[in-house]
Amino acid sequence: MERWRGRVALVTGASVGIGAAVARELVRSGMKVVGCARDVEKIQKLSDECQTAGHSGVLVPYKCDLNNEEEILSMFSFIKARHKGVDVCINNAGLAHPESLLNGKTSGWKNMLDVNVLALSICTRETYQSMKERNVDDGHIININSMCGHRVVMHADVHFYAATKYAMTALTEGLRQELREANTHIRATCISPGVVETEFARRLYRDYPDKAAASDPIFKPLKAIDVANAVTYVISAPPHVQIGDIQMRPVEQVS
Repeated sequence: MERWRGRVALVTGASVGIGAAVARELVRSGMKVVGCARDVEKIQKLSDECQTAGHSGVLVPYKCDLNNEEEILSMFSFIKARHKGVDVCINNAGLAHPESLLNGKTSGWKNMLDVNVLALSICTRETYQSMKERNVDDGHIININSMCGHRVVMHADVHFYAATKYAMTALTEGLRQELREANTHIRATCISPGVVETEFARRLYRDYPDKAAASDPIFKPLKAIDVANAVTYVISAPPHVQIGDIQMRPVEQVS
């Protein structure tokens, strides 16, 4: 991680869960991290905790609604003005609504597409343009995917969500190919966790308390720090090593 010290990372969805854990670890490694979310107060609290802990990097909170392209573009303009540009992009933000394919609401489907697919693609495009403008040839774009991006479980509430994660799998491989065609050494990676102990299920079933309680795993899930450690492993790999996808599950998870 030494070569990343002092360089700039963008982490989307950095207020809680995996995003917060990734932001903390990158700050610990000495990076300048711009953490974005709609709830910027939680990121500010995390920034204060990192400073108190004496981490060598810095966490810069930025309020951004990823449903809004103008806000995303404003964020990249802010990063360019204050920190020159993005060297590592962690596309972590994602959401799910329990909208089945047969009875789901179009608004829920659209929201998942806007955040899980379009916002990720916009951040990826703007990150690449930032790297290209500054002749950065060793940058890294990491998409926090899901095991739902590799197999479809028999659970109607997450079928459309799984489709957005399959899209992420295709987008990451397409990105790798386009980066090769552009003759760069910028790398693209997916990290696909199974069940992680986060607020994901609670948010999925925010309007269905009984389902939220029933969604707690009966086995020991992954921790957010486990996924954060996978991120640091990926960007710590030698520059000539391309890690395409890390699939990681709790040992006791069946599917």
